[in-house]
Amino acid sequence: MKDISVPVDDQVTLNVRHRPGVVPPAFLLLHGIDSNARMWDEVAGRLAAEGHPVYAVDQRGHGASDAPEHGYDNATAAADVAAVARALGLSGVVLGGHSWGALVSLRLTAREPGLVSAIALIEGGWAHAAAVCDSWEQFSGLLSMSEFDLAGATLDAVRDFQRAVYPDWSQSAIEASLHSLRVSPDGSLTPRLTTERRASILRSIWDDPPAQWFPSIGVPALLMPAVPKPTRRWEVMFERIRACVEPAAAALPRAEVREYLDSDHDLHAQHPGRVAGDLLWLAAQAGRTEGADDRRVT
Repeated sequence: MKDISVPVDDQVTLNVRHRPGVVPPAFLLLHGIDSNARMWDEVAGRLAAEGHPVYAVDQRGHGASDAPEHGYDNATAAADVAAVARALGLSGVVLGGHSWGALVSLRLTAREPGLVSAIALIEGGWAHAAAVCDSWEQFSGLLSMSEFDLAGATLDAVRDFQRAVYPDWSQSAIEASLHSLRVSPDGSLTPRLTTERRASILRSIWDDPPAQWFPSIGVPALLMPAVPKPTRRWEVMFERIRACVEPAAAALPRAEVREYLDSDHDLHAQHPGRVAGDLLWLAAQAGRTEGADDRRVT
């Protein structure tokens, strides 16, 4: 595995974690908001072990990529990834997007059809924010609750917190999650994605309903929703999100749904083997007849 620096314009360079391979297709993987490309490491290792080249992108403002003042919206994110693909000579990739990365993946597939041979929407890409929340204020407030309060925190404390919250994550996944934080010389921690830039991405999500892209998606699609354990606190929100999955699959011409029962949002960290297996299955569908219609829920 090696990191590649890829310029996407005159001022911005993105970091791409690359594992070589000779078996087509290549996999191109996009993380969600406040995350980073290292979260794909365990999935990517399994895909590469099957001979496939894998590219996981740190989107702007995340991970080891540049963090310019501008460009924190879905359209720019998709343009960034398209530029990465052109620079690396990629085409016919299996595109996997997690959460916000799934929305970016939809736009990219619709706008760059020759780039993508199949698309995986992992915990995102089917529910418009307005179908889940009643207002922009509720949506932005709800998502801000997921931000860490890092005042006085140490890296070890955050590591211990992650272990407690995600007991079924590997140590590698825990360490990967820490790369979404910046450690100052005095040891203090700040998110790599600033509050203002995060708000800009959230606004773009609110203004970008995924259904507008469905008619332009002609490649096989795999929808991978987590079905969390029952919790009264988030029950209504989860029900609204789940209600959008089957209509989205029905609107996509070649779609399948594979649910992850009793799972959390970061499926690629919690179930890397299963996620890799589903992505390999999707790669096998990429060459199927364009008119195939083989939907099922497992």
